[in-house]
Amino acid sequence: MAINQWDIVQAKYAASAVSATQHPERILDEIAFIGRSNVGKSSLLNSLTRRKSLARVSSSPGKTQTINFYECTLKRNLEDGPEWRDIYAVDLPGYGFAKTSKDNRDSWSAFIAKYLENTERLRMVCQLIDIRHAPMESDIACYNWLQNMERPTLVILTKSDKMAKNAIAPQVKLFKEILKLDDEHIMTYTSTQHTMRNELIRRITQYLE
Repeated sequence: MAINQWDIVQAKYAASAVSATQHPERILDEIAFIGRSNVGKSSLLNSLTRRKSLARVSSSPGKTQTINFYECTLKRNLEDGPEWRDIYAVDLPGYGFAKTSKDNRDSWSAFIAKYLENTERLRMVCQLIDIRHAPMESDIACYNWLQNMERPTLVILTKSDKMAKNAIAPQVKLFKEILKLDDEHIMTYTSTQHTMRNELIRRITQYLE
């Protein structure tokens, strides 16, 4: 590990919640992950923490039905020794649930909204969007909602490994234009290759600091 470079060296499941009373008792800074169902949130969290089964991966959209908290330990080496920091990575249910009733969708939307609007320790939101398509109305609405709440947001374009390499840059440009993003607020991430893992950790720790 390079000097002054943070890494996630440990991660464990902490809690699942549908209300604030069920949040973990330990108070830590939080980084939330949100996106449409089946966009790859669980795979990204497993890649980011280097835990193959920390977050449950499913091919069925809408599998995550609670707010799931994962306690992550960050470490960096300084000249006078290591520094440690614990945070929560928070996996939010996907929007655009495919196989649930309207009542369930409405109730989930309510507790997700309460979390995003009221959580004081939330430091940033990572919004995951499938790079293979133009942003859907729900993606744009979610991003605009986060901006209206003044939540720092990083857009992460997933599944770039499933498209031709020469098609990636034009898609990134499209997202930047539609969502009015600069380079620091958008990135690609491929969970199968982990090539952007250190960069994502760098951006997360920038918000923490």
